Amino acid sequence: MVTANLTVVFNREPAMILNAQALAELPKTEQILLINSITGIKPANLVGTVNPQGQTNLAIFSSVFHMGSSPPLIGMVLRSKGDVPRHSYDNLVSSGCYTLNHVHPDWADKAHQTSAKYPKEVSEFDATGLTPVFLDGFAAPFVAESQVKYGLRFVDEMPVKHNNTVIIIGQIEHVWIEQPHYAPDGGLDLSALNSVGISGLNSYYQLERLATFKLAQP
Repeated sequence: MVTANLTVVFNREPAMILNAQALAELPKTEQILLINSITGIKPANLVGTVNPQGQTNLAIFSSVFHMGSSPPLIGMVLRSKGDVPRHSYDNLVSSGCYTLNHVHPDWADKAHQTSAKYPKEVSEFDATGLTPVFLDGFAAPFVAESQVKYGLRFVDEMPVKHNNTVIIIGQIEHVWIEQPHYAPDGGLDLSALNSVGISGLNSYYQLERLATFKLAQP
């Protein structure tokens, strides 16, 4: 393995420094795990969708991000279809709507199980024992066990040619919070809500609010 020609020592332990060539030469699984975790803890969300025949689908994603508050837009990175079935993508595009549902510690194992490659005719709700619940006039299923869930209307997709992914853009139409908890600044207190984060492919984390600072000024 090729590393940068440099060694840095912190706390008497040598740092790992990899250049682009060294990264490219890592075993595939090791590279995937490293790059997936190097960005830090990401939100764990279950994406709920339904196909035209009424078959529900549920899948875990850690690529959800805020794009704007007015209008309320949320982005999500998905792999494009290619030769591999992408049930969530097909469903949300065909139905025009989907849900995002926070994951919590007491059923994080069930949420993770949705990452298994089930056949299209199998609902991950049935496979994991999680419960679909619906709002009148909105086709996509929410997760009943989730404390924080919201429904979105699909508004756009942006292809990312460099790695053959797609950024899905949705506008929030419904917000459903079972027992709201707020941080001092008025935002949701995710630690009090017991929401879960993901790092890498398989590691789940509980979140703890460290502090809420005042708006920074020069």
